[in-house]
Amino acid sequence: MTRNAVAHWMLSGLMFCLAATTAQAETSIREINVYPSSIELLTKRDVQCYVVVATRDDDVTLDVTAQATATLASEGSVKRDGNLILPIADGETTLKIEYAGHKVDVPVKVAKATEERPVSFHLDVMPLFMRAGCNTGSCHGAARGKDGFRLSLFGFDPAGDHFRSTREQATRRINLANPEASLLLEKAAGVVPHTGGKLFEKDSNYYATMLRWLETGAKLDEGEVPRCDKIEIYPPKAVLEGEGAQQSFIVKAFYSDGTTRDVTDLAVFMSNNDNSAPIDEHGLCTASKRGEAFVMARYDTHTVGSQVVVLPKDLQYEKPQVAGNYIDELVGAKLHKLRIVPSEVCSDEEFLRRATVDITGLLPSEEEYNQFMADTSADKRVKLIDRLLERKEFSEIWAMRWAELLMIKSTNRVSNKSAFLYYSWLTEQISNDVPLDQMVRDLLSASGGTFSNPPTNYYEIETDTLKTAENVAQVFMGLRTQCAQCHNHPFDRWTMDDYYSFASFFAQIGRKNTEDYRERIIYNRAGGDVRHLVGNKVMEPKFLGGVVPEMKGRDRREVLAEWLTAPENPYFASSVANRLWASFFGIGIVDPVDDVRVSNPASNPELYETLGNKLVEYNYDFKKLVRDICASKAYQRATVPNDSNKTDTKNFAYAQVRRIPAELLLDCISQATSHDEKFKGLPLGSRAVQIADGKTSNYFLTTFGRSQRETVCSCEATTSPTLSQALHMLNGAATQDKIGRGKLIETWIKEEQTNDQIVDKIYIRCLSRKPTAEEREKLTAVLKEEENRQRGLEDVFWAVLNSREFMFNH
Repeated sequence: MTRNAVAHWMLSGLMFCLAATTAQAETSIREINVYPSSIELLTKRDVQCYVVVATRDDDVTLDVTAQATATLASEGSVKRDGNLILPIADGETTLKIEYAGHKVDVPVKVAKATEERPVSFHLDVMPLFMRAGCNTGSCHGAARGKDGFRLSLFGFDPAGDHFRSTREQATRRINLANPEASLLLEKAAGVVPHTGGKLFEKDSNYYATMLRWLETGAKLDEGEVPRCDKIEIYPPKAVLEGEGAQQSFIVKAFYSDGTTRDVTDLAVFMSNNDNSAPIDEHGLCTASKRGEAFVMARYDTHTVGSQVVVLPKDLQYEKPQVAGNYIDELVGAKLHKLRIVPSEVCSDEEFLRRATVDITGLLPSEEEYNQFMADTSADKRVKLIDRLLERKEFSEIWAMRWAELLMIKSTNRVSNKSAFLYYSWLTEQISNDVPLDQMVRDLLSASGGTFSNPPTNYYEIETDTLKTAENVAQVFMGLRTQCAQCHNHPFDRWTMDDYYSFASFFAQIGRKNTEDYRERIIYNRAGGDVRHLVGNKVMEPKFLGGVVPEMKGRDRREVLAEWLTAPENPYFASSVANRLWASFFGIGIVDPVDDVRVSNPASNPELYETLGNKLVEYNYDFKKLVRDICASKAYQRATVPNDSNKTDTKNFAYAQVRRIPAELLLDCISQATSHDEKFKGLPLGSRAVQIADGKTSNYFLTTFGRSQRETVCSCEATTSPTLSQALHMLNGAATQDKIGRGKLIETWIKEEQTNDQIVDKIYIRCLSRKPTAEEREKLTAVLKEEENRQRGLEDVFWAVLNSREFMFNH
């Protein structure tokens, strides 16, 4: 694509906005922004696009690049071609943008304007392979390549790609005597048959770049090549109104030598929701159906995203008043952006059951129900939350959840005693309100015997160095780095260098036996390295997304643990806070909670970041954050959607109906029927959430999706309903047997309670409410027809336990 073609495309794509702007004249413009905010041009080949975005009072954004007045403060150093700025001579000037009475000045600096920029294999040719799709898994990036030519997937091996392009089949793929006859050019330009089809025209910049590289000897860069440290996509967000509204995006790269480049024509654009905001290969996003999307740009090893909201035209909407805490303000701001009205707050009965099950894993007792319903104080819900958080059951639930992530179970390496001690240590940490950062530091840096220092079992459950590193990243930062073991991550920033450098933190873990064959000692060997899969290079320990730390004389794990739990770490606190959020809402702000990446962005980035900051502010006392979450109106919404939010599933406009997890559900059934379950190795009366060993289970827990603790994935514990679950509740020992063995109906009859009183007790015990008038009328009629009163009432009990309302939290 030539520069003139670029300008023509940008302007033609933007002309749509003229009519839209005229139609919206009645809505005033609040501000305009110009992207990028500064322009630096280096060498005569440099060029920079810009976009102008106007924001209306109602937060709708308009791409007004074509309509804005653009002038240069002084002539001579640059020239303007549409929305392109091109260098003429060294110097500085200002690009002055004016629209709807608003003005913005953009500083422009030009250096080496008459010098040629050498073509670089790393910086020019490799990005071209990415942009054209040559190194994707469906083309030459496949494991065995395509049509006899193989490139590294997404460009993880530039040196290897250069060899295969220039040496593997010399004089065929490249022809230095006649560069235009090189197969690399002829196939890409469609001159000769190509399975991948024509990739670019002969008059495009892509063709010119490849030709220049061939004409200059098709060399691999010599010396140190500036690396791309980051890229930015502009504008960072957009709110489009009406189908067909458009916004152009541009991408700027920042290099380690301080230089920048406009890489819009080399970036790969994509959208995570083509139904709402598809984006073409040039970065032009066109609004479609109502919704939201993240449009992303990939260049080099970096992927960045921009949030796009699409609204229907002339939507009737009145912004609701936001009440509640900081969570409600942030959730309300996102809902306003989407023009969604949240559902009403749930009833006291619904809140009592929801909060009690979520916080303690148990149902409210009849006494707790009566006490809460009789309380007329305005802060009764907050007081309930405080009472529930102080109960030991809260600590037991979170010990169980962390045990799932840490895969606590007996294996051929971890004895029953070790698993029990490990779980007991974990429970003690949470029960004693040990700050989460301290607990994780103690865990990751643990040394000593697996009996005498139980957290050392973390390194016995998983002994593979690479797998240990993957688990740490996934559990404590929500990052899945597994892809980067074999190639650069296709949809995130992680490279193979990042993967093996991070794994090096765990390369020096030593293990040895003790006199007791069941115990092992974990220690720092002070020796051992990890080698890169490509080139076998020894990789120095390096933090993910960070720097190479000073290691001399220190246990590598201690250094990592300090960095991981430091307040400035961008991953740990936010990831943990997101897990907390998901346990109370049924869906994470980033979901899945352990798959944080650019291509899986937070549904509410501001909320995601704020919750992490709050956890740090609370000194990692996650109980305080749970209190904030449960006290929010967002958590207390009803499960019934309204017309504006019924299609929304990820912005917390209404409460999700969630099936109670396996352990909690079994405990609730036992509590409701007053019949305890017996678990192996635990005394009668113990709860399912107190099971220490992941290998200990029963048919109910297995059927209802208890985590097998085989992996650290949050998906192991499932709450999806199945036919087996329904059959077990209908016919198994979980309901009818427990009702009979608990003898509650028999006891209440002996106490001479009426049928209405007993039915009330059943409903309160199971559903935290009394039956409706309609339910009571039907049950009264059924009980009158039943000759055996006890059997009739037990049938009512059985029916309530098998109801969807009992099995789900709502």
